[in-house]
Amino acid sequence: MSHKRIPKRKAAIAAGSVAALGAAALLLPNANASQTDSGDSTPRTFKSADVSDLASQLASQLGDAFAGSYYNADKQQLVVNVVGDDSTVINQIRKAGAVPNQVQNSTSTLQAAAKTLKTDATIPGTAWSVDPKTNEIRVTADSTVKGTKWDTLTATVKSLGSGVATVKKSAGTFKTFVSGGDAIFGGGARCSLGFNVTAGDGSPAFLTAGHCGVAAADWSDAQNGQPIATVDQATFPGEGDFSLVKYDDANTQAPSEVNVGNGQTVQITQAAEATVGQQVLRMGSTTGLNDGNVTGLDATVNYPEGTVTGLIQTNVCAEPGDSGGSLFTQDGSAIGLTSGGSGDCTVGGETFFQPVTTALEAVGATLGAGGAAGAGAGDESVAPGDEATDPAGEATDPAGEATDPAGEATDPADQSGDGADQSGNGADQSGNDGVDDGSGLVSSN
Repeated sequence: MSHKRIPKRKAAIAAGSVAALGAAALLLPNANASQTDSGDSTPRTFKSADVSDLASQLASQLGDAFAGSYYNADKQQLVVNVVGDDSTVINQIRKAGAVPNQVQNSTSTLQAAAKTLKTDATIPGTAWSVDPKTNEIRVTADSTVKGTKWDTLTATVKSLGSGVATVKKSAGTFKTFVSGGDAIFGGGARCSLGFNVTAGDGSPAFLTAGHCGVAAADWSDAQNGQPIATVDQATFPGEGDFSLVKYDDANTQAPSEVNVGNGQTVQITQAAEATVGQQVLRMGSTTGLNDGNVTGLDATVNYPEGTVTGLIQTNVCAEPGDSGGSLFTQDGSAIGLTSGGSGDCTVGGETFFQPVTTALEAVGATLGAGGAAGAGAGDESVAPGDEATDPAGEATDPAGEATDPAGEATDPADQSGDGADQSGNGADQSGNDGVDDGSGLVSSN
């Protein structure tokens, strides 16, 4: 993330850079999904990024009959769960181009179940989210949940009734992903920058994880470097995991794009709600670019530091150092900020993300940069779906530093990637020398 005052056509402000391109093929141009005439009842086909608005509209229109929705990626269709067999409701869903799916559990039933879990089973190392595909609450327990804790959890799930919730074990442990080789540095902790935003007062800023924001007040783009941004607001634990960090230089150019390496950037054009089944990409400085799907919404995670609610659950892998990084779609929708999870990018696991829409509303910011900075971004960025180019290699810095902090920060403990690469190809700095600052937020491997 560049923070220098440089010519607009040289500006290369990315939300971070990556070392691996395992998901890069997803960024190739693709044709728009076809849509049938909305005047008949034939299900329409959608791109995954386009279904959240329709799902929200139907949720509002259907009232208590609405029991969640998800995206069927194989058929490119929006599936809407309904309770009961009201033909008017079913026809309304079909008329909108979605597929009705009759289910057992209403939204209120699942909400009540989640409330019971919160009251009776808020145990560190547990998490739960609503899975509309199964019309159940999905409960997960990490490897620390044993003995009486496991008994309490399973008994609580059983008390909810048949078909309301399921519980499974996770091999790893739930933790926030602060550690090792990240794009931004503060107080001994390292995190990944999420998305550039404009704060309510018009100043340039960025979003990252809240547990990063409470770990340190000042953040640099280089290890042991001078601070370039200051935390304005931070929430963690509690109702979210997000922070707003303002650049100290009001003239910082910070356009809205994610540098995915190998000469490609993805322009971020909007913030959008997540939909279960939606294909997403995650960028983080430790593990690079990875892809997967949204698997649950309104997730509650009981971290060692406390309970966090309102998160997105996915099967995209992540590791320490990826905290705060971008979750987005290939066509440029900002979806989430990396919070935490279990497992790693070798064995997989569960990961959780702060919804960007909720974070923006809470801090009073808007996505992207305003004024001249925003215009500068448009000079070099390409539209989502087109072949992306990375102008980071052109950026000039009088101090001789790289203009991409994800690319310029090097970890003396581990330079297994091309840490000093300024082209966006090699920002892997997965050194595991995270320093515990006493907050319990830094995980050292």
